[in-house]
Amino acid sequence: MKKVILLSFLFMSTVVIPSFSQTTIVQQPPQRKIEVAGFSEMEVVPDELYFNISLREYFNDEKNQKDKVIISTLEKQLIKAIAEAGLPKEVLSISGVGGYQNYVDKKKKPATFLESKQYELKIDRADKLDAILSKVESRGIQYANIARVDHSKKEEFKKQVKINALKDAKNKATYLLEAVDQKLGPVLEIREVEDNINYPQPMFAKSNMRMMAASESADAVQDSDVQYQKIKISYRMQAAFEIK
Repeated sequence: MKKVILLSFLFMSTVVIPSFSQTTIVQQPPQRKIEVAGFSEMEVVPDELYFNISLREYFNDEKNQKDKVIISTLEKQLIKAIAEAGLPKEVLSISGVGGYQNYVDKKKKPATFLESKQYELKIDRADKLDAILSKVESRGIQYANIARVDHSKKEEFKKQVKINALKDAKNKATYLLEAVDQKLGPVLEIREVEDNINYPQPMFAKSNMRMMAASESADAVQDSDVQYQKIKISYRMQAAFEIK
């Protein structure tokens, strides 16, 4: 009986003891790496300009409040001018409708309601605005101003700027390691750190709009002397590389 117990103990020892030997932890040396940030920037001229335009009814005979030019007449002039400029009708959209009471003499005549209508016009060059508004009755134009700018290929530019920022990070890591006689290994990590897109507002140096020079004919309207900044796209990329 004792022999059986002893043999059983020896058998268990041969099974259990090797299992403890397999739990040995082998420590790996720390990974040698370098982390750097790359930066890239691009400036592009906007090719999408969005203008706010407001048309307002008025009287040809303002004193007697007679011969009113209605809003639909002004709107037709605007739509026709856009078509003659070679632009599709989709570039014009209505952004608001309103109006106001026109008082001339409260004692003698009641107030007359004059309707106004606001639009958003999308064009690719600012000088086209002058050509379009020159064909709309100047007294019916309440105002026209820039709303925002954009670029049709913005997403492509953003992609290129990111790639350039990453290349800048790799270039920076390369020459830093060369300074200490080391070589760049494969990339270990890439992170976007910062992105910035700046949309400046155009600055008008001069204006030849028909509303500012009603006596001029449509043919006499010159290109606007317009100055505006470029859209600025910038990205910062963080990258980690192995040191060989």
